[in-house]
Amino acid sequence: MRKVSGIVLLLLIAAATAAMLGPVQALADEIKMVGAITKIEISGQDATTATATLKDNKTGELVTVIVNDDLTLDKFKDHRIVVDDEIRLKYEVKDGKNVSKYFRKTAGC
Repeated sequence: MRKVSGIVLLLLIAAATAAMLGPVQALADEIKMVGAITKIEISGQDATTATATLKDNKTGELVTVIVNDDLTLDKFKDHRIVVDDEIRLKYEVKDGKNVSKYFRKTAGC
């Protein structure tokens, strides 16, 4: 009987661990890259979103990202971030679109 309860306890611990690790897999969708900006599109001065296209330094692929945060949008508008700047980027894919979570110059800004 003692062996059976020990096995049941181990199975419960394994199930609880698997349940806790489930949300961690959602974080795996976050993609990191470093690349140079090739294009920035802002729809107007009052825009709440912009689209930036970057060339990945590792693969050479063009990646288009939607930027929603106010700090980065302000940097686009006042030209502190411009085409050819090298950017460190984290983004996630939502509804088939790349949405920026972190967008900073590698040299700072």
